[in-house]
Amino acid sequence: MNTVKEWAYRNLKGDPVIWFIVFLLSVLSVLVVYSSTGSLAYKMMGGNTEYYLFKHSTLVLLSLGAMWIAHKIDYRYYSKISRFALWLSVPLLLLTLFYGNETNGASRWLPIPIINLAFQPSDLANLALLVTVTSMLSKRQKSIDDFQKAIVPVLIWIGLICGLIAMTNISSAVLLFSTCMLMLFIGRVPVKYLAMLMIIGVIAGGAAMALGQRAGTALSRVESFFNNEEIPFQAKQANIAIATGGLIGKGPGQSDQRNYLPSAYADFVFAIILEEYGMIGGIMVLILYLALLYRGMKAASESDRAYGGLLSAGLSFALVMQAMVNMGVAVGLGPITGLPLPLISMGGTSQLFTGLALGIILSVSRGEIDDNIGATTTNSFNKERIKEAA
Repeated sequence: MNTVKEWAYRNLKGDPVIWFIVFLLSVLSVLVVYSSTGSLAYKMMGGNTEYYLFKHSTLVLLSLGAMWIAHKIDYRYYSKISRFALWLSVPLLLLTLFYGNETNGASRWLPIPIINLAFQPSDLANLALLVTVTSMLSKRQKSIDDFQKAIVPVLIWIGLICGLIAMTNISSAVLLFSTCMLMLFIGRVPVKYLAMLMIIGVIAGGAAMALGQRAGTALSRVESFFNNEEIPFQAKQANIAIATGGLIGKGPGQSDQRNYLPSAYADFVFAIILEEYGMIGGIMVLILYLALLYRGMKAASESDRAYGGLLSAGLSFALVMQAMVNMGVAVGLGPITGLPLPLISMGGTSQLFTGLALGIILSVSRGEIDDNIGATTTNSFNKERIKEAA
């Protein structure tokens, strides 16, 4: 036991509570995904019920590895890397829109030659945009009231990336835009400018929906949510899973609705958690995400630099907001979306980029390693705005 503690002390830097939360959610992820994919693996893989278990466990380990590598790097380096990643993501999003693999009427996956795998460029664009917006805001704190010089460059990137993502994935684009607006608020952008940006964002978002691939699906899902006479099949099966789970649940691996609920291992994995672990298990998962948000905001408030504070706050909000949306959809509080539950749902590149985001938060929590790297403005950064947003 002492050997494990010594190894953790040497190798796992940053906030230990965040590490603990991530490990707990990762273990739960393996258990729930194995349970929800057993029948699917039996049918698709000729009786090999462990196929998705090994595949998902490998991805979880890779995600933890990405998190560990990211947390070892001084977070100020990400400011330089993110701009390159953002420029790279634009042609990748366009390639995906026109030549990507189509699933459920949307081209979201870009095949990788030779290795016969695919990834979602929107995951890269999402993380790159959040880091870039954070960097741009921190450098413009002294001139934050200058709309043309401080706000317009940020707005161009937000509009471009969110618009391209909205062409194939409206829910992800809306969540990303909302997170960016929150970061602008924390970054002391005047409210009058935020209101203007919201109006522009709604108009641009509507245009992207009209020109994109998912407008019809999004509108039908919203209509189905407000139509009390007919409940969508996915929502109905999720309601059955939640109702039969009760207070303490049926127990690990005892789900019945995994055989009927589409995307039980991804979009509706929280319904399986409630069925197998009950309301108590669901509340514990909710508490873990809220604790993750609190620790991320704590790292932000304790950062000595504007860039570090905004970065930790933005990434923490992005992850936890996505989790809240996913859980809200599973329990019927919102229309059906395609957003996975971070750290728990089975996925590919989304897990890796979630690990990178958490690694960056941990890098902020461990503090500056070399004060001579990339100085940013700190005096004008208002920590009270972070506390208000939390």
